[in-house]
Amino acid sequence: MSKELELKYGCNPNQKPAKIFTANCDLPIEVLNGKPGYINFMDAFNGWQLVKELKEATGLPAATSFKHVSPAGAAVGVPLSDTLKKIYFVDDLELSPLACAYARARGADRMSSYGDFVALSDVCDKETAIMLQREVSDGVIAPGYTDEALEILKSKRKGTYNIIKIDENYKPDPIEHKQVFGITFEQGRNEIKFGDDTFANMVTENKNLPDEAKRDLILALITLKYTQSNSVCYARDGQAIGIGAGQQSRIHCTRLAGNKANNWWLRQNPKVLGLQFVDDIRRPDRDNAIDVYISDEYEDVLAEGTWQTIFKVKPEVFTKEEQKEWLTKLDKVSLGSDAFFPFGDNIERAHKTGVEYIVEPGGSIRDDHVIETCNKYGIAMAFNGMRLFHH
Repeated sequence: MSKELELKYGCNPNQKPAKIFTANCDLPIEVLNGKPGYINFMDAFNGWQLVKELKEATGLPAATSFKHVSPAGAAVGVPLSDTLKKIYFVDDLELSPLACAYARARGADRMSSYGDFVALSDVCDKETAIMLQREVSDGVIAPGYTDEALEILKSKRKGTYNIIKIDENYKPDPIEHKQVFGITFEQGRNEIKFGDDTFANMVTENKNLPDEAKRDLILALITLKYTQSNSVCYARDGQAIGIGAGQQSRIHCTRLAGNKANNWWLRQNPKVLGLQFVDDIRRPDRDNAIDVYISDEYEDVLAEGTWQTIFKVKPEVFTKEEQKEWLTKLDKVSLGSDAFFPFGDNIERAHKTGVEYIVEPGGSIRDDHVIETCNKYGIAMAFNGMRLFHH
């Protein structure tokens, strides 16, 4: 190991020279394969922090799928139902707990995870490597790799797949710095941790938070801690199902993430599960076809001359009425926000996506309206007093 690593370029090809370096110790990473770039490392280091904290908080293996320095998905290693195995396209694979975590992290929003950088909390095993091998991905960071896993991953992308090993015992300095326009900013690292005390201040009439909801709310908060603000995260069954990142308006975050969560649920409808694709369709084309089929632009994949290139049998339209009925069955969804909800409209939107549990900092002058809207729907909400802006 050394204190610096030269990179091909920075965020863009014209930004040279570029490198990563440490001031007081060796870099805590070893590049086992490939040549990771500037953004790859930003995704890798943010993703590693997320899964490390998620593992510490839940005791379960964790995985995240990062794109452009925000997570497209994050999850812990909870076993998958047969339906989830099918919509994540892993029903033909053996799944270890770590592989389950990545299947969930990748599968919730497969469109956004295309070309992701993966972070794993545990040593990458053969089962997870096989899953990674067949997805379009830029690279992976983990505390280690089994011999079988490393051999599989080194064969990916004609031998150029980026594989990073990180020292799981590395602890950064408590003070961090960044530069903007030649001016250095300094701040203490965000070392906030989450546990049962996160939910001590239940502000709604409904104060019932099942253990699964607490797990999902903690997962949402840790995900938000490493998501570009403003951000909200819908979670269910040990995984993020919709992440709204980098929006100036919080209601736009809530709508964006809610629409992603809705799509995750719509993909589980028998009509979508029953789609018959042509044998030689590529995985990204199949993902895109599903995304369009459940959208308002469904005619784009059902048009004469087009559907024959995608499907063996022309699908029936998945009508808005059918979708609305199916969405009424979505329940037990948890929602976290990186700052307070300023108005009750966020709660109204969240309710449409089956949200029953919420955690947010509180502190808005309209907290009373937000609480009142939660009470209207029987939603249990905690104020945790912790803002989680990330830039």
